[in-house]
Amino acid sequence: MSLLKSCAIAIAMYSKIPMPQFEWEEKEMRYAVCFFPLVGVAIGALTCLWFFIAVRFSVGVLCFALVGTAIPLLVTGGMHMDGYMDTMDALHSYRSTEEKLRILKDPHIGAFSVLMLVIYLLLYIGAYSQIFTMREAGILGVGFILSRCLSGLALVTLPLAKREGLLFTFADQADKTVVQVVLCIEAIACAVLMIWLSVWTGVVLLVGAVLMFLWYRWKSKKEFGGITGDTEGWFLALMECWFVIGIAIVGRF
Repeated sequence: MSLLKSCAIAIAMYSKIPMPQFEWEEKEMRYAVCFFPLVGVAIGALTCLWFFIAVRFSVGVLCFALVGTAIPLLVTGGMHMDGYMDTMDALHSYRSTEEKLRILKDPHIGAFSVLMLVIYLLLYIGAYSQIFTMREAGILGVGFILSRCLSGLALVTLPLAKREGLLFTFADQADKTVVQVVLCIEAIACAVLMIWLSVWTGVVLLVGAVLMFLWYRWKSKKEFGGITGDTEGWFLALMECWFVIGIAIVGRF
């Protein structure tokens, strides 16, 4: 029962999927991050289902790409994109670390966040329109799971910029050893599945994912003194965009 509650906490926190409501207790919080990738499973399944429907009913390329882009936003409620926009505003302020952290907490939308969101969506939609096979849709579906494995690993392994907020609560109460082992196993399973679906595409995506994780570790420490809830959303959004672009590039060559 405790693990089921941990699962419900993770899904309720990181998605709009309806879950039973109950009081969060420390014993359930210990392993909640282990179930974060299940949100990616839901998004990946819907992505593959949408590809099947699009092919079955000869949906146009633009409609296919637009709906496909909307799927992760609808499932998550756009919470990670909110972090992406806040982080872009902070990074483009070119101010001190303290001021950047203040900008992350500012509820107002800045010009740079809107501009970078438009660029992100244009790149994402353009790359998504180049997904032509169920194999490629399957790799992208696995990518939604892997991105959450890596985001969860960042939460329990990288330094935190602040000792407050929901991110700190999840990181502080997590059983870090168990969470790291479980997420590593899940990430390895995703890597194997990607390579099984397509060796070249899988290898390229995985190398890029590892490099992006290392870059995220360096960038977050340099700019913010560590990670925050917003930078986690930023990292996950960038990772998902990389998977779509990587699939499109390798698929054409």
